[in-house]
Amino acid sequence: MKNFLVGIIVLLSTQISNAQLFPHSGTFTRQDTLRGSITPERAWWDLLHYTLDIEVFPASKTLAGHNTMKYKVINKQTKELQIDLQAPMKLTRAVQEGEELVIRQDGNAHFILLKQTQKEGKTYEITFSFEGAPIVAERPPWDGGLTWVQDTNGKPFIANANQGIGASVWWPNKDHPSDEPDQGALLKVEVPENLMDVSNGQLIETIPHPEKQTKTYVWEVKNPINNYGININIGDYVHFGEVYQGEKGPLKMDYYVLKDNLEQAKEQFKDAKRMMEAFEYWFGPYPFYEDGFKLVQAPYLGMEHQSSVTYGNQFMKGYLGRDLSGTGWGLMFDFIIIHESGHEWFANNITNKDVADMWIHEGFTAYSENLFLDFHYGKQAAEDYVIGTRMAINNDRPVIGTYGVNYEGSGDMYYKGANLLHTLRQIVDDDAQWRSILRGLNEEFYHQTVSSRQVEEYISQNAGRDLSLVFDQYLRDVRIPILSYAFRQGQLMYRWENAIPGFNMPVKVELGEEVTWLYPSTTWKTITDLFGADQLQVDRNFYIGTMELEAGTPE
Repeated sequence: MKNFLVGIIVLLSTQISNAQLFPHSGTFTRQDTLRGSITPERAWWDLLHYTLDIEVFPASKTLAGHNTMKYKVINKQTKELQIDLQAPMKLTRAVQEGEELVIRQDGNAHFILLKQTQKEGKTYEITFSFEGAPIVAERPPWDGGLTWVQDTNGKPFIANANQGIGASVWWPNKDHPSDEPDQGALLKVEVPENLMDVSNGQLIETIPHPEKQTKTYVWEVKNPINNYGININIGDYVHFGEVYQGEKGPLKMDYYVLKDNLEQAKEQFKDAKRMMEAFEYWFGPYPFYEDGFKLVQAPYLGMEHQSSVTYGNQFMKGYLGRDLSGTGWGLMFDFIIIHESGHEWFANNITNKDVADMWIHEGFTAYSENLFLDFHYGKQAAEDYVIGTRMAINNDRPVIGTYGVNYEGSGDMYYKGANLLHTLRQIVDDDAQWRSILRGLNEEFYHQTVSSRQVEEYISQNAGRDLSLVFDQYLRDVRIPILSYAFRQGQLMYRWENAIPGFNMPVKVELGEEVTWLYPSTTWKTITDLFGADQLQVDRNFYIGTMELEAGTPE
């Protein structure tokens, strides 16, 4: 028996594919449930708006402030409301209508005992006061927290990156991805007067405090925003920008970098406009025209903070100068600009309801890298790149994680997710239809939180075929399906192995000199009209393995 895998390269892990945003021992605790589930104290109210007002103290690496949270009562409530804030930060007060409320703490979850009746359909506000020294990130963005460093001129350079650890590492909020503030947020960030804060949305006011030698930067976000996307970037920034004529009209694109990096950034950030051209073509209009688009230098690699994408790729092409695909195509663009900006569509526009479905963020955005290449360099380049990234896939555990406990799936969500989507493009076999599906996702689920099942069903419906078993194979199983086949007495016998029961994905092959489709199942099928062909080659764009039986009858 001769075995070979088509398109599967030696498994070489890359830093990004192995990154575990939600490290876990494997045993789930009450704290995991409080963080990762819709508890009764979260279920009865819908988040509407945050007004986050903080002062940052670089010398002591602390901050203090208030968060006024507006919410709407949507059903019968408990007597308590859950808000989250992680130690060593302290929640010092909760006030509603001038009355101080009792706070009952259970680890990182804080339960606010309400005094006034919360009437269904009505809106209310609570102001939370907090202070402390938030966890310092040791390896951002993966371990999460705040980064406090100095630039080359000795000035403070500060930012948060907290996708995995949670926004509650530095400010009190409803720390669950299923509920975003429908009416956006207002961010007021007070910093030393020789520094600037850059946050999400549009800068609407700068307030000097000469008596304190500080300034407050006020940023307004008009769209819903995921809580981990809310950010602060504090440094000795300079600004430049441009206006992009996009699908919905003029889009303000602003760039903030440390002053010593201005000339480098003016050249490197040209990729931002190229990104916008490609992604508006493939995914539809940029989802946050009202809030603009910003690219902001940060003291770590980068992250997808909504309308305030952070950048730390050292003004290099590729991923810190490396091509993650090993094909050369990864050095044709700045990885962080393209990847993190792709999250504006998948993570910020379409957001997972549970981090178990985080492949919606990372799989689609890893896939966006090769669509960028497709738009600017052609289909062959895109295929080479995404196939090259297969060397980063480990197939160690399912791409989808465990629901209700804040636990993500395998790091394979990046490039196994991308290769799943690339395979689906082949199955659809119509690039105009595939593009319509990608754009349709961003229209159908515009500014929404969704489950993987919703995304899967949308793709199946609009592809005109049931793809549920394909999704189950690649997202919920660790095995890569193998097309097993044998030529015998002028016939071709074939079936799927290493697959879930009933797996029936079609696959395009070269049979001799003919290009044709096979429709394997997990039971043997036979083709008798081979036109003399005795060789089979699978289209490399399908992420599968193959196994040829040299002789004998398949069992």
